[in-house]
Amino acid sequence: MFISTNEDLATFCERAKKSDVVAVDTEFLREKTYHPLLCLVQVATHDESAVVDAITIKDLSPLVGLLEDESVTKVFHACDQDLEVLLDSLGCMPRPLFDTQLAASFLGYRMQMGYGALVQAYDGVHLAKADGLTDWSKRPLDQSQLKYAEEDVVFLPGIYDRMMRELIKRDRLGWFQPELDALCNAVEERRNPRVAYMHLKRASSLTRRQLAVAREVCVWREEAAARRNLPRKWVISDELVVEICRRAPHSTERLRRIRGLDSLSDRDARQVIQAVERGERCEPADYPSLPHRPRPNAETDSVVDLMYALLRILSDRCGVAVPLIATRTDLVSFAQGNKTSPLRSGWRNEVAGQRLEKLLAGELGLTIKDGRVEIL
Repeated sequence: MFISTNEDLATFCERAKKSDVVAVDTEFLREKTYHPLLCLVQVATHDESAVVDAITIKDLSPLVGLLEDESVTKVFHACDQDLEVLLDSLGCMPRPLFDTQLAASFLGYRMQMGYGALVQAYDGVHLAKADGLTDWSKRPLDQSQLKYAEEDVVFLPGIYDRMMRELIKRDRLGWFQPELDALCNAVEERRNPRVAYMHLKRASSLTRRQLAVAREVCVWREEAAARRNLPRKWVISDELVVEICRRAPHSTERLRRIRGLDSLSDRDARQVIQAVERGERCEPADYPSLPHRPRPNAETDSVVDLMYALLRILSDRCGVAVPLIATRTDLVSFAQGNKTSPLRSGWRNEVAGQRLEKLLAGELGLTIKDGRVEIL
């Protein structure tokens, strides 16, 4: 059903609260804005589904109540963007929740499996993609668009049931939940302007002192973009932020000598200079840093290749996608003896870390048998 009135939304949400599972998806636009424009929220239980018009309906509090009802599990596929949009638009974080894309990685499917591929695998249904580039803010929506939107959730409650049974049967639920929690925490953390510098392109080229400046300039840019509801790159691009941090101008005149910043308003220019000065006043002990990305040398490179071959075997055996267990960067870090490596604790250590340790110690080897790599 298509819900476009407050009364219908309230009635539907009351019915949905009686279900133990509710599938959720969103349609939104933000190509030209900082804040996403929430256009639709699709919701489905085992018994019914609805497409909620988030533009026409002015009071979405019944939907917020449903999303925050802890007696109902909210099921998403690839939830990170949806959660970010719901946090920004409705101010709520759905809990408890379940992500079918993440669950698929623990059940023998590839990492970041698409929704269409998931539905094909579980229900044998091929979903059309004809309305994927719809402008969801335009009204009215036709039946083809509504059907496309509805199909994004209608299969999820049944898939969730089967996935939960599989996770329990394979004893994977204890592995899945911490990864899901980490994913949700990352979504909430990304909203903090103080960490925006970590997502700056070419930030790795800056010194730690320059990163202190980048942190302050990025905070200003986030706040300015949010106030004006413009994409952050429309305020100042990443490339120009990096250049500001390298030059650290102390006057608006010197700031405007950077090509591309000559059109900044006087107010913006003054505020950027103030941000630079705040960054430069930062004590060395408080300089920020970026996550360390270990790089293999010529000697380590071949060792990592061997580790990756073992990892693929272990992945096939346990049915967990290789990148979820470890990336090549993780393997380099592990080979270099990093004590904080994820492979040294938890389920990753159980699945792969212990065997990788034996491989590095020469206590375990690989061989070729019938054209396949096998563990000796």
